[in-house]
Amino acid sequence: MSSSHKFNCGYVAIVGRPNVGKSTLLNGIIGQKICITSHKPQTTRHRILGIKNVDNAQIVYVDTPGIHKDDGKAMNRYMNKAASSTITDVDVIVFVVDRLVWNEEDRIVMKKVKQSGLPVILAINKIDLLADKTRLLPHIGELSKELDIVQVIPLSAKKKNGVDVLEQKVIELLPESSAFFPEDQLTDKSERFIAAEFIREKLMRQLNQELPYALTVEIEKFDTKENTLHIHGLIWVERKGQKKVVIGKNGEQLKSVGQQARIEMERFFNRKVYLELWVKVREGWSNDERALRSLGYRDEL
Repeated sequence: MSSSHKFNCGYVAIVGRPNVGKSTLLNGIIGQKICITSHKPQTTRHRILGIKNVDNAQIVYVDTPGIHKDDGKAMNRYMNKAASSTITDVDVIVFVVDRLVWNEEDRIVMKKVKQSGLPVILAINKIDLLADKTRLLPHIGELSKELDIVQVIPLSAKKKNGVDVLEQKVIELLPESSAFFPEDQLTDKSERFIAAEFIREKLMRQLNQELPYALTVEIEKFDTKENTLHIHGLIWVERKGQKKVVIGKNGEQLKSVGQQARIEMERFFNRKVYLELWVKVREGWSNDERALRSLGYRDEL
């Protein structure tokens, strides 16, 4: 094969501690929202593939839950295992950090990345929020002493500044191979999964403090009738008091979540959506591995 026809394809793990902008970065690269985002850490709970096709490559990005200190709960073990196992099963690692912030959880991620022995691109995100950019170079120097880095790329995932530079470097590091997925496929996740995540995103954004971590969403019905999607979503919480909060006074909270999720779904699925939501209690589901598997948290356990 001549160099002019060379085609690269491989897997790229996007890793980092919670809330550094991994999902925002993947959405920006793909050009469509496939990963939910919020300002709350640990919004991402599953590995999600985002498939990017260009003329000379297919890049299969893997968005991962943020690697964090394990507090002993089954859900936290699940998320850490999902992220850690991804690091050993890819061709390239994009290690995302937040500006000049460097803490214990960043060091946990760095240790796992170093153990992989894979090519590492350090993506320093949110530089649009960095007031004194003269501090960036010394910070890069310190991190380079700790980690064997192929390239350091400052970027803003939200504003898509520097993302093209990252993509080009990723392609250079991928092995020569034919494409793994059809050209029109964006992700490995089902439409039911995407719908559940859109609902959970609105809950994460609207509810305060710890409550978003005590709930999950299950899609009970996903049918198309006369080009309208009929979706029934079940929101599971752990206590009766949490159910009342999710529903809200006169049902206003749940109604607001449903309206916003429906708008997101109609944009993504490109059709009218009829959405109904219910809230039920399942005590201790987030610390019960059997319950987690029954609610869809099974592929990385």
